[in-house]
Amino acid sequence: MKLTHLNLTVNDVDASVQFLATYFNMRCVSYSQGFAVMNDDIQFLLTLMEGKDVQYPKSFHIGFPQESREQVDQINQRLKDDGYKVAPPVNHHGYSFYVKAPGGFTVEVIKRNR
Repeated sequence: MKLTHLNLTVNDVDASVQFLATYFNMRCVSYSQGFAVMNDDIQFLLTLMEGKDVQYPKSFHIGFPQESREQVDQINQRLKDDGYKVAPPVNHHGYSFYVKAPGGFTVEVIKRNR
């Protein structure tokens, strides 16, 4: 069985859409005030719904796996260059780092160890 859809409630749908499109190649395929539908190259469907004062648990995050450590480094640097506070990638359960997205959720960028 494969997970193909996730809904996130976010503080700012517009900023979340822009962030995911800019750094993770997600495409907005439908938008109405306070609600967006996004997908990627493998047709994963992500919906974003506007909420007020959204707070996810500290450990909650979504992940974007990468093909190489170089891709992880490139995304990390782009985010730094654009003013996001991100620590350098580290090697724990994979080569990864975390970034707080504008909508109030956390994103992990990872090259898994295999």
